Amino acid sequence: MMRRILIPVAALALTLLSACGSDDGEGASPTITVLAAASLQGTFTQLGEEFEADNPDVQVTFSFGASSALAQQIVQGAPADVFAAASESTMQQVVDAGEAPDSTPFAANSLAIAVPPGNPGKVRGIGDLTSPKVKVALCQPQVPCGAAAKEALDSAGLVVRPATEEADVSATLTKAKLGEVDAAVVYVTDVQAAGDAVQAVEIPKELNVTTTYPVAPLRAAGNPEAAARFVDFVLSERGQAVLAAAGFARP
Repeated sequence: MMRRILIPVAALALTLLSACGSDDGEGASPTITVLAAASLQGTFTQLGEEFEADNPDVQVTFSFGASSALAQQIVQGAPADVFAAASESTMQQVVDAGEAPDSTPFAANSLAIAVPPGNPGKVRGIGDLTSPKVKVALCQPQVPCGAAAKEALDSAGLVVRPATEEADVSATLTKAKLGEVDAAVVYVTDVQAAGDAVQAVEIPKELNVTTTYPVAPLRAAGNPEAAARFVDFVLSERGQAVLAAAGFARP
C-alpha cells in the first residue's frame, strides 16, 4: 500500500533514510521515494495508487513540500528516487549538482487568487491585493509559487505587502481556507482541489504566469528501474489524464 508522507523539511533526510531501509525484510516490496511539489499532492497520490496497482512489486512513498526545500535536501544528499518540481529553475539546481541526469516537463500550471467563501475582503481582481485593508498570503519568494506571484505582480506594476509568506502553496491556501487572510495567491489547480472551501478570483491571462513542472529520476536512486517506470507512468497518457482532470495543462 502506498504511503503518503507530510513532514517538515528539517526531518526529511532522516525520514528518507528510514524509508530506504524499510525494504530490508525478506519478501518486502521494493520502495521508491518520490519527492514532489506540494501542489502535486492530490494528483501524485492518485498516480501512486494507480502505479502500485499496475506494479505490485513496487511500493511508493511520497514526501510533498516546497520544491526549493526538497531540491536543497537532494543536493545535500538526502536519498530519494524521483523528484517532481514546480519549476524548471528549481529542478535545474538538482541537475547542475549532478543529482539528476536530466528532466522532462510533464505539466504546467498558472496562478489564481483564492478568497474565503463570501469574499469578505471584496477582492475582485489582482489590483485589489494592493489595498492596505486586504490581508494577503503569498508563498515565500524562493518557493516556485512565490516566485511566480512576484513575477505576476511585477508585470502588473503592483506592490503588495503580504500579511504572511508561507513555506509552500498548501500552507498559503490554508490561510484563505481558514479565513485568516482575505486572499491567497496560489495555483489554479489548488483552487480547483479546494472545492467550496474557497472561491476563485481569476488573474487576467496577460498578467498571469505559467510555470512548467519537470520530473526526473535521481542518480542516487536505490531502485533506478522502478524510478524510471514511475516517471514513464507520469508521462503516459493515463498519467496526463489524471493531471488534466486536476486542472493541469500540458507543458
